[in-house]
Amino acid sequence: MENYNFKDIEKKWQEIWDKEQCFHAVTGEDKPKYYALVEFPYPSGQGLHVGHPRPYTALDIVSRKKRMEGYNVLFPMGFDAFGLPTENYAIKTGVHPAIVTKNNIDNFKRQLKSLGYSFDWQREVDTTDPKYYKWTQWIFLQLFKKGLAYKKEFPINFCTSCKVGLANEEVVNGVCERCGGEVVRKVKNQWMLKITEYADRLIDDLEDVNFIDRVKTSQINWIGRSYGAEINFDIKDTSEKLTVYTTRPDTIYGATYMVISPEHPVIETLKDKISNLDKVLEYKEEAAKKSDFERTELNKEKTGVKLEGISAVNPITGKEISIFASDYVLMTYGTGAIMAVPAHDTRDYEFAKVFDLPIIEVVSGGDITKEAYTGDGKIVNSPLIDGLGIKEAKEKMTEIVEEKGIGKRKTNFKLRDWVFSRQRYWGEPIPIINCPHCGFVPLDESELPLTLPDVKDYKPTDDGESPLKNMPEWYNIKCPKCGADAQRETDTMPQWAGSSWYYLRYTDPDNDKELASKEAIDYWMNVDWYNGGMEHTTLHLLYSRFWHKFLYDIGVVNTKEPYQKRTSHGMILGENHEKMSKSKGNVVNPDEVIDEFGADTLRTYEMFIGDFEKVAPWSENGVKGCKRFLDRVSKMEDMIVDGVEYSKELTTLMHQTIKKVSEDFETLKFNTAIAQLMKLTNQVYDNGKINRAEFRTFLILLNPVAPHLTEELWQRAGFEGYLHDADWPKYDEAKTVADEIEIPIQINGKFKGKVSVGKEASEEEVKDIVHKQNAVLNIPEDKKILKEIYVKGRIYNIVVK
Repeated sequence: MENYNFKDIEKKWQEIWDKEQCFHAVTGEDKPKYYALVEFPYPSGQGLHVGHPRPYTALDIVSRKKRMEGYNVLFPMGFDAFGLPTENYAIKTGVHPAIVTKNNIDNFKRQLKSLGYSFDWQREVDTTDPKYYKWTQWIFLQLFKKGLAYKKEFPINFCTSCKVGLANEEVVNGVCERCGGEVVRKVKNQWMLKITEYADRLIDDLEDVNFIDRVKTSQINWIGRSYGAEINFDIKDTSEKLTVYTTRPDTIYGATYMVISPEHPVIETLKDKISNLDKVLEYKEEAAKKSDFERTELNKEKTGVKLEGISAVNPITGKEISIFASDYVLMTYGTGAIMAVPAHDTRDYEFAKVFDLPIIEVVSGGDITKEAYTGDGKIVNSPLIDGLGIKEAKEKMTEIVEEKGIGKRKTNFKLRDWVFSRQRYWGEPIPIINCPHCGFVPLDESELPLTLPDVKDYKPTDDGESPLKNMPEWYNIKCPKCGADAQRETDTMPQWAGSSWYYLRYTDPDNDKELASKEAIDYWMNVDWYNGGMEHTTLHLLYSRFWHKFLYDIGVVNTKEPYQKRTSHGMILGENHEKMSKSKGNVVNPDEVIDEFGADTLRTYEMFIGDFEKVAPWSENGVKGCKRFLDRVSKMEDMIVDGVEYSKELTTLMHQTIKKVSEDFETLKFNTAIAQLMKLTNQVYDNGKINRAEFRTFLILLNPVAPHLTEELWQRAGFEGYLHDADWPKYDEAKTVADEIEIPIQINGKFKGKVSVGKEASEEEVKDIVHKQNAVLNIPEDKKILKEIYVKGRIYNIVVK
């Protein structure tokens, strides 16, 4: 085939696959099942970028291979379509978010189909479809009924310009990432989900799944389980106490002052005793302008204010110690108060230096005149535990604290309950009614889905409430319990909601009686291989694992974990080695690459670009190289000769290639699998021929990477049926080892060619073959062979003088 016409070929095969539904998965089929999942995209107005195809192609390769191995493969796709960018676009243009979403999804689908993925499009889901979010709301109601959804006052980052709450990562240097407006901390009544109830299981059950180490580590670190003690410090001359949580009760003798969060309720409780209250409240106001990340940055300058007029008592030493408010202590972590041990905690040390506070060594081994010592050592200056090692001292002091009744043993978590409210329009309505007599009343399940009404203005209200607050005709309702006047909840759910269970809906997407049938869930779950970005291996993965465990507890699903295997891919950078962005002008549009080089070339390049798990810069030269490789493959049809078995010349290389490609596709080594197929191609060109048996196997091995070209060549060669229905080839381990090996010849250190010898040939046999080569026969008569060195199986050296 002369430089194949990829546009015609790719269009032809995409239409065949679509029309004949070649990749539709049937629940309950009498085959072993395999569920491959990629994170579904947010359908933005920009469409796909070249980062999207990297994970999709990888799992498409796995799915195509598994089908050829006899599996019933579920490989679905959908759209995570609620979200703030669409809402912002609606605010700006007045176009309804549903229309924007539909247009974006249509464009994404067109792009995905142009890449030839073997998705089962009959199972497509869209989180903004009421038929889908009916079941998101249903799950919320079950959480509410089990006491895992509740409402409480909670501080949020509030943009004074956008009038919306922001996640911590949306706040940069105290301003809104999107508009640059001032961000303040504002307390709002928010719906929360009790994910902390599942914290232990979310860590412990990682033992039962095959997640790559860095994914497991990110989960464990985010949950942040620690073992320690809660200890009460009396506030002198009051009935109030400050409770601290510490993992180092062994250092309590070194606690020389206390620090509380500026939001700590004791400031209000004891305001009449705090003589510098104005200064404290002023500091609290300044702290409210910072995000949690900014407040806890390790290298930032420590600030704070002493609470004049009150002090605490160290419950072990009996000494009176100062209390400070500082923004490096958060009300949302631990108890909002700490015992400060400056000799052995870096942040406490820096704070003590700024405020000239006492620093007492209680662990030997460092020089505390220069810095905090955080290493190992023996306990000192601590009468009840002197001389003990840290581990023994922790246990001993915890026992003492419990015996004295001043505290208790405690397991703590960095993980906080999930803030589930958004004061926005474009999200799932929360199906709760607030009655002044009955409290929060769940909407009857028969009334689901509770759909979003049309609003005239998508902007939040001036006080930061959802646009739904402007629709009394929608939110005013009678209480279903007592019939009194009541109101619907006007907050909506976060984008995380729909993505926390979408993998279940794929198993039975058209079911209007339940989120998925027991038959479908029992057959398909759990997901065999889930791939996504590292940026989603904390929150999304935790949230979906939490929802799944809850659904397991109430008998909806059959497995404790949703995903058996989780891997992550590296980002594709621009040619300038920077993250792709419009502002940097380095974004590559896959449509343009497909138009110029073809979808198979783009797929091949994205898999050949480098280690799948690491970042890789885009290279147009690399794309062109992959196109040249496929051009060479297309011309191999002109080299076909008859043959029902592998030829003697290629037998070893064929078995080696089957083995390597089969293993590499399963272990994310797509680049080395393609390199092996390139090596085989080069050998075919060296031989000038390839027989039908070899060509058939070669096409099957390359098919998952370049499905269009290989299907076309398969059909043109007259092989039976469709290529994607063929059986995956098997290799013979014994035949992966060559009977003959190639030995390079060197004369005076210069390479002079190679000889083929039996792998068990003796030195004499090798010498005999070498001496028959022209390079040796042509040594001038006036030159003398001084010595010959044979390194078995590696090289034959001749030294001539």
